[in-house]
Amino acid sequence: MSLRRLLPDNFTLCLIATVITASVLPCRGHAAVAFDWLTNLAIALLFFLHGAKLSREAVVAGMTNWRLHLTVLVSTFALFPVMGLLLKPLLLPLITPALYVGILFLCTLPSTVQSSIAFTSIARGNVPAAVCSASASSLVGIAATPLLTGLLVHAHGQGGLSWHSVGDIVLQLFVPFVAGQIAQRWIGGWVQRYRSVVGLVDQGSILLVVYTAFSAAVLQGLWKQLPWPVLGGLLVVNAILLAAALLTTRYGSRALGFNREDEITIVFCGSKKSLASGVPMANVLFPAHMLGMIVLPIMLFHQMQLMTCAVLARRYAQRKEAAKRRASGSDAMATE
Repeated sequence: MSLRRLLPDNFTLCLIATVITASVLPCRGHAAVAFDWLTNLAIALLFFLHGAKLSREAVVAGMTNWRLHLTVLVSTFALFPVMGLLLKPLLLPLITPALYVGILFLCTLPSTVQSSIAFTSIARGNVPAAVCSASASSLVGIAATPLLTGLLVHAHGQGGLSWHSVGDIVLQLFVPFVAGQIAQRWIGGWVQRYRSVVGLVDQGSILLVVYTAFSAAVLQGLWKQLPWPVLGGLLVVNAILLAAALLTTRYGSRALGFNREDEITIVFCGSKKSLASGVPMANVLFPAHMLGMIVLPIMLFHQMQLMTCAVLARRYAQRKEAAKRRASGSDAMATE
């Protein structure tokens, strides 16, 4: 394992640069209004393209392994929220109440798609099942994340979702996604051929939301409310959540009788949280003055899960290669 795999990727560096820019040059006044409109349009385009690229055939083809997909969905939308609530006495002394709301929101997010599939492939897992599970998680998350967020935030004493928020979710996320699914028969091939363009929209919309979110938060005194010990506490909280999810999915899948390939898929699809879905959804669900505190846990968790899963995927692959060598050696001895 090279040290290079543990370093932040280019997109993470862009996120850091965006946060620094918002801290030094926050948008305000008419510029803030313009950025809000631009961000909303970018989010709508993002979910339209997600709808256009999500293959219905891939989801339907993978539905036969329903036990695996159900396990991933339970881990993503039940295990994480329960952990977020049960660990509250441990987490709150480490972070502020506002950051804890961000942690609760993080717990409701769907799994990643691209990185879940990539790590499953590196680890020699069940890639077709990973495609199906990650895609299904992303689809279910459009409805499940806002609902769970309302329930968890209300349980934390911060109120629930308003009908205005529900309407925004439908207009900004669900309607563009459905429109993309409908348009898939005409533009699906173009979206698949020009994945780099979709990637630019993905990353560009996230950077826009992060800039506007942190601009508003900085103007509200974000960094005065967030001393270094609290940031350190947030890193510890994210590490606790990630470790608990990885251990539970690993040993839980074994207890349920899944083979090694399916275990790998459950671990990498059931322990991840999507930055690409989380940041746009946060922009819709939360008021501007809260967004900085809501988005920060997701950004840190994103990098932490990439670094940890890179190491874990290589270890899975090495163990499988070692098992193959032992098996081939045993076969050779048997023939002699």
